[in-house]
Amino acid sequence: MPATAFPDHTLESAPAAARPTMAAVTRKQGYLPAAVARLASAPELLNGFMKVSALFESTTLDPLSRETLVMTVAARNGCHLCVAMHTAKLTALGADAGLIAALRDGSPLPDERLEAVREFTLAVIAASGAVDAATLQSFLSHGYTTRNALEVVLGIGAYTMSTLANRLTDAPVDPQLAAFA
Repeated sequence: MPATAFPDHTLESAPAAARPTMAAVTRKQGYLPAAVARLASAPELLNGFMKVSALFESTTLDPLSRETLVMTVAARNGCHLCVAMHTAKLTALGADAGLIAALRDGSPLPDERLEAVREFTLAVIAASGAVDAATLQSFLSHGYTTRNALEVVLGIGAYTMSTLANRLTDAPVDPQLAAFA
């Protein structure tokens, strides 16, 4: 679908229900990301994603495990914007360049515990949640919990929403993220 089908809304042109979220993102980021400007066409989607992603950020999964999940979903779904955005986030977290490169190209990770997150995320997606006992046990054997397994489902939901919407709207990589594209 051509990007022109999804306007780059401003605070003035966006539906009223999207404006508070757009303003909050602009304050936090220092600019209005193009993806947010385009998702504003559907305030429910924009607001829903922001709420669900905030919930995911509050889970008991550690930051690198969460970002491993996000990058796994982003790479799997081919969302160039999400890959750039979360490469920046992983860089800010001090993640190893080899880990970031492997996540970007979908390769096995050098960190065994994070590889367990990547494999479990892909297995949950492939099985529509119905993973077998051995798959769950493998995830748990790396120090994760059954709560974490359910948190993986939350993360998959949040970032499937984001990656599909960003691809549908053909959201571009903002100049602030160009170095991470």
